[in-house]
Amino acid sequence: MKSAKHLQLPLTREAAQMLKLGETVTVSGTIFTGRSRFHIRAIEENIFPPVDFAKVNCFFHVGPVMRRVGDEWEIVSIEPTSSIRFERYGADVVRKFNLRTLIGKTTMGPRTVEALKEVGGVYLTKIGVCGNQLGDQVTKVHNVYFLDELGKTEATWVLEVKNFGPFFVAIDAHGGSYFENLNVDIEKRMPEINAGLGIPSGYSFTEVNSSKGDKGEEND
Repeated sequence: MKSAKHLQLPLTREAAQMLKLGETVTVSGTIFTGRSRFHIRAIEENIFPPVDFAKVNCFFHVGPVMRRVGDEWEIVSIEPTSSIRFERYGADVVRKFNLRTLIGKTTMGPRTVEALKEVGGVYLTKIGVCGNQLGDQVTKVHNVYFLDELGKTEATWVLEVKNFGPFFVAIDAHGGSYFENLNVDIEKRMPEINAGLGIPSGYSFTEVNSSKGDKGEEND
């Protein structure tokens, strides 16, 4: 793997627009964390922590494992969570706080892609690093908000990081999506792959009865 490009936070629009899809990066500066409750409360209830989002505009999708050591907080693990499950609110959160950098796992959908293009931001996704390794790259816990109300996992943590990563650019500031491009390429290659496997042209897989599936999920 080529050496990662180092980014200083908060990321400017100009710096974000220079990043290319698939480019490997690390970041240093201040980030804040959040999961489902952050998204829901910020958009549906207009409740969010008193963070200066102009200075702290890197949102890390994570529910860290934290422990108290004396008067200080210590990170046990900080493994990013799958960002695609926040797609319902992702675009609104990006626009509301003018976020320039999102970090998580997997990818995000078209609404968030469009919002990042509007604000000039990027989405970075994890490469094969574990939460313990990322935890060693957090140099300071600045603050925590809504701890008593939401608990350690869903609370908003404001963290200082150094050489945090590596991650790669999965959504760029120009509306490009690495994994969407990959899906398009796969679709183009499927006829050739099917032919190699002896699957006839026009073959379709059996559809599962969605109504039964929904009913089953409700009963779980």
